[in-house]
Amino acid sequence: MSFITTNDRVEIFYKDWGPRDAQPIMFHHGWPLSSDDWDAQMLFFLSKGYRVIAHDRRGHGRSSQVDDGHDIDHYAADAFAVVTALDLRNAVHVGHSTGGGEVARYVARHGGPAGRVAKAVLIAAIPPLMLMTESNPEGTPMEIFDSFRTALAGNRAQFFRDVPSGPFYGFNREGAEVHEGMIQNWWRQGMMGSAKAHHDGIKAFSETDQTGDLQAITVPTLVLHGEDDQIVPIAASAKKSIRLLSNGTLKTYPGLSHGLFATHPDRINADILAFIERDPR
Repeated sequence: MSFITTNDRVEIFYKDWGPRDAQPIMFHHGWPLSSDDWDAQMLFFLSKGYRVIAHDRRGHGRSSQVDDGHDIDHYAADAFAVVTALDLRNAVHVGHSTGGGEVARYVARHGGPAGRVAKAVLIAAIPPLMLMTESNPEGTPMEIFDSFRTALAGNRAQFFRDVPSGPFYGFNREGAEVHEGMIQNWWRQGMMGSAKAHHDGIKAFSETDQTGDLQAITVPTLVLHGEDDQIVPIAASAKKSIRLLSNGTLKTYPGLSHGLFATHPDRINADILAFIERDPR
């Protein structure tokens, strides 16, 4: 297996498929999953001639189960360590949920030098801020995130069964077609990771204000969001993000859930491909 080691000695697992001289697309997964969540996207874009890369965030999947650094700053720095180790240039960075926050921080802080970033794609992403505050009334109350922490600490295995069975993929909606394999795969990925990383990650994805990151991004950025997202409600995320991005495009999907790229890969992959191939840099 392939790993890089960060400056603070964390081993980050990564996949790197395709021609080394092709334009790279790097995928950043959501909480509490791993790079395996991008199978449908990596195979699709590989078939289109792109170089595809995905890594397991620290504490997730096959990366080191360290007890610290579970915050957006470290997530972005770890992604930068992978990028520099592989010398990726003119890359498109695609992030889902917490991975979208990772992409926003990475592009804002590390994307400028050496022409490393061409475009960004934020799918059901957490920015600018998930938490309800006085200035962010559309956000989610702290009590909800506290309940996540309680459920995770009490019975992580059951919690990680309940989330994909219900709101994550919209399988709790009347008439939804439930995919048992998708639920089991979500559980498998989650249970590969560290309970400490997952517990700390709740604070990272819920309380990090990324307004400044979005304002700092200048590359073309595609924002994709399901209108029935029960995990990261669209009113507090995509609809605010698009107003903060100087070069953003928003596309929303009626009836689709937080896990829209997994439930509807054909639609999402086609929209990302069209964005990448439009006005290539």
